[in-house]
Amino acid sequence: MYILGIESSCDETAAAVIEDGEHLRSNVVASQLKTHYKYGGVVPELASREHLRAIVPVVRQALGEAGLNYRDLDAVAVTQGPGLVGSLLVGLTFAKGLALSLDIPLIAVNHIEGHIHAVFLEEKQRGGEIELPALALVVSGGHSHLFVVECPEEGDYRYRLLGKTRDDAAGEAFDKVAKLLGFGYPGGPLIDKMAPYGDASKVKLPLSRMKGNQLDLSFSGLKTAVLRYVRAADMEDEILERRKLFVEGHPTSLEPILEVTPQPTRDLIAAFQSTVIKELLRRATKAADGHDVRSLIVSGGVAANSGLRKEFAKTPLPLYFPSLSLSTDNAAMIAAAAYPAFLRGDFVSDEIMAKPALALA
Repeated sequence: MYILGIESSCDETAAAVIEDGEHLRSNVVASQLKTHYKYGGVVPELASREHLRAIVPVVRQALGEAGLNYRDLDAVAVTQGPGLVGSLLVGLTFAKGLALSLDIPLIAVNHIEGHIHAVFLEEKQRGGEIELPALALVVSGGHSHLFVVECPEEGDYRYRLLGKTRDDAAGEAFDKVAKLLGFGYPGGPLIDKMAPYGDASKVKLPLSRMKGNQLDLSFSGLKTAVLRYVRAADMEDEILERRKLFVEGHPTSLEPILEVTPQPTRDLIAAFQSTVIKELLRRATKAADGHDVRSLIVSGGVAANSGLRKEFAKTPLPLYFPSLSLSTDNAAMIAAAAYPAFLRGDFVSDEIMAKPALALA
């Protein structure tokens, strides 16, 4: 049984084919990095335009790599939300047309649920099984959420929201701080590479103090603290020097970046990354202590961060990360999340609409 997954919630056009809910036959992602790089972030109008250009060739490539044609498909799964409305509409409209023309079911998937099922998919491929209920931390450029994941009956996954960010998502904070310091977009991966060259103990940055739900997250205060440090240290000249390196694109190695990044700035980078990880880890630990969970899932783009993986490995619960290729946005996770819905017969009509603020749970 073959499900074609389509993902277009932000700035990556993706298609994948999953066989029988666990065998990954293909996984194709077309990045828009070059389009958005010079703007320092994703431009929604440009993103939807790039999706229009890429959607047909990406789907064709996914089918070709899977050794299938359109008539071999049993269902089409697509991201309904959350995400950028223009981007979502491209994938959703294509999926509607494809399902209608092939007379096969259409399955709508929540993007956040997809990130969780990326981990379930790979654990199935290893022949293992994640013990439920599990605590799931989904951290990316657009999301920072904590859920309890349960499955009272086979295929009937349920999600209970425990906490979420009240402002910036963790990945968004990484990118904004990187931009502030003169690094190119996306900045999160580069901060991760730079952090080991600094001493986090040299710079004191605040942890958030939440009123109300103690499992909620906030990164705006941390971002403001970095901004104040930059202004107090009069770092404008070195920031301008770094920006020159990123005019055309990311340098191919760290050496030229390190040359224009003094040790105090390296320490600031290390402290920032350490603080973000502490925020995430202490919320996850508190949530796990307060709920009867048997395992911990960490997924989303920020789950690719090496510092985060190292610190979370210290938790006592069985810990599951997706591979690096399935941490960032992809369609394999969408097809995987659609499989239980397929078994339940949970299909949607071609009147379904994109939901940019779609919630999970």
